[in-house]
This record gives sequence, structure tokens and C-alpha cells, in this order.
Amino acid sequence: MPRTIYFSGSISGGREDRAMYRRIVKALEDAGHRVFAGAVTSESIDAAGEPLEALQIFERDLGWIEDVAAVGGVLVAEVSRPSVGVGYEIAAARYRHNMPVICLYRPAFTSRCSGMIAGDRDIQLIEYTDDLFDGAVEQLLRLLRE
Repeated sequence: MPRTIYFSGSISGGREDRAMYRRIVKALEDAGHRVFAGAVTSESIDAAGEPLEALQIFERDLGWIEDVAAVGGVLVAEVSRPSVGVGYEIAAARYRHNMPVICLYRPAFTSRCSGMIAGDRDIQLIEYTDDLFDGAVEQLLRLLRE
């Protein structure tokens, strides 16, 4: 069954990963899911972020999370590059909207995944490497079917 997904990834500290974010979003869309990804996959957004006021970004992104929650959706986040914004979105999804959260993490960038993510028993955490991307996507798609 197709799901509605809010995809979260680092913008200010993660522009190097935008191709990976696009790969993940494409795999989700190719599997029939509806994905809200915002600026995180945009080729035109650099580390300086979007040309919007902070309040506009905040209200838009939390509005998307609320919309996804309203239809029983899921938040999927790539958390390899630490991001306060991604952490905020995960917490909002989990504790404001009781949404399921699935995180993807590559250990190449930090010595370990944040304890706040890895330690939350209600967050599904998929650890992968670039070489094992396809297997991580298969695992992600399997979790979305559950």
C-alpha cells in the first residue's frame, strides 16, 4: 500500500548529500509512495538555505509534517550528517503527531549515530554504507509495508 512520506535531511550541513537524498526520494516515489521533500533535494539550494524567512520555512515544514500525519503518513530522515533542523522535525513528528519515524544512517561521517535517534526504541534505524544503498532501500520499503 502506498504511503505518504515526509522526507527530512540536512540542508545547512548536508548539501554534499543532496544526490543521496534524491536517490532515496526517487526510490520511494518509484515504489509508489507520495513524498514531501521540500528544499532538501533541490539542486538550487546551497548551504545558505532557502531565500525565505525562518518563520516561513518553519511554518511550511511543520505544516507538511502535520499534513502527512493527518493521512497516517511516515517521516523518513537521512541522519548521517547531524542537523538540528532534522532532529526538530523528527521530534515534532514523534511527539506532536505520534508518527512513525524511520531513519537512515551512514557511519562514514560520524563515529556513531546520535543517541537521541539510536536510543529511541520507537524509531526504526537503518545503518548502511554507500555500497549497501540498495539493501538499505529494500529494508526501508519493507518497513513501509508493515
